[in-house]
Amino acid sequence: MLALSRYNIISRFETGKGSSYFLVNPLSGHADILNEEEHQKLLNGNFPDQQLLLEKGYLVEPAQEQARFREAYLRFTEDRDKDELQIFFVPTYACNFGCTYCYQSEYQPEPGWPTREKIDAFFSYLDRELAGKKKYVTLFGGEPLLPSKSAEAGVEYFVEEAAKRGLELAVVTNGFYLKERLGLLMKAKIREIQVTLDGPAEIHDRRRALKGGGPTFDRIVEGVDAALELGVPINLRVVVDRENLPHLHRLADIAIARGWTRSAKFKTQIGRNYELYTCQQAPGKLQTRLELYQELYQEILKHPQIMEFHRPAFHVAKFLFDHQELPGPVFDSCPGCKTEWAFDYSGKIYPCTAMVGKQGEDVGTYYPKVELKNDAISSWQDRDVLSISACKSCPVALICGGGCAAIAKSKQGTIGSPDCRPVRELLEIGMSLYFPEGTPETETEKTNDDTRNQCC
Repeated sequence: MLALSRYNIISRFETGKGSSYFLVNPLSGHADILNEEEHQKLLNGNFPDQQLLLEKGYLVEPAQEQARFREAYLRFTEDRDKDELQIFFVPTYACNFGCTYCYQSEYQPEPGWPTREKIDAFFSYLDRELAGKKKYVTLFGGEPLLPSKSAEAGVEYFVEEAAKRGLELAVVTNGFYLKERLGLLMKAKIREIQVTLDGPAEIHDRRRALKGGGPTFDRIVEGVDAALELGVPINLRVVVDRENLPHLHRLADIAIARGWTRSAKFKTQIGRNYELYTCQQAPGKLQTRLELYQELYQEILKHPQIMEFHRPAFHVAKFLFDHQELPGPVFDSCPGCKTEWAFDYSGKIYPCTAMVGKQGEDVGTYYPKVELKNDAISSWQDRDVLSISACKSCPVALICGGGCAAIAKSKQGTIGSPDCRPVRELLEIGMSLYFPEGTPETETEKTNDDTRNQCC
């Protein structure tokens, strides 16, 4: 018996000409924009071209759809097993900033960098345990570029060891000492350097000041300028909440005026400010994911230059516009213990950056000896939309992917819970932004491009 696919996502979105409807099926890989008449016919079962609906996977034989699901799941897991790993190394949790939303604020950092013995143990673990895997390493913190003799010597040795192995290097830094460290970092092949600016100077400096007070904006801007001039890729992150979102257009103006947005080496990301452990001094500033993107959409309508600075994904809406096709189904959006691992100076191994340094969340050690908590690792590796009971019957699961395991555990006590995303609502906003004419001819097919989400 034929039935409408359980993975059809149908909803109305506003266009410049009124309302249209999108029909998206992440399993079959098709998407269409419908007018009112087509939408009503679909809902009423009045299919003028049943064969076309069958070909696109909107109308299915349930047993055949289940077989398609199994095949797509196996393809997803096989591709993920071959995927590149991002390996984080935290040399210190110390930082010179006193950010108002730091999720590591309760950590008690030890001064200085780890010894060469620990750095050697880290790279030996990669050589032995992850041999043959595509991977790159990311310096993380705290702040990994703090100025001291031990830190500078440690960074230099770490960079040399990465370069010796042909590993690309990424750095997550607050950017305050970026300009001074560029020459040292460039001894390895730099994949990207992520820095954060939260708005124009007076907004940013209020949120991301030096400990004890003091501005940071100008020093970071100088570092970004210097990096782009040398051809070093910059990933500029903006941590957004109610306080600074109304000023995003002013940051966009700065980036445009300085020529950043014209550089092929420059990209941006929006980080939602949320309550993770003890990361928020002023919870009244927080927005839900949906609230943030509703307000961001309104800011874009008022200030179109934001789109030159940052083009939000709105789940698959941007991908659909850019590629005229859908990405493959996402059976798991959490990279922890799969394509992401985090190591810190204490010798411990963690599933991801959201968990790194948090007491009791390690999944093993690499120093002074290698010991893995295989049961804990398996619980992370087994987490996907098939293992999370709430995801099994959710029609948007193959776009959401179950969300972030760290947030799920923070909110519900277990990584086996979902971190639900407002997929349908975000698609409604994204389709209004990227398809303002509601073009009914749009139709797409599946791609093998990897668009798995980074959490947190």
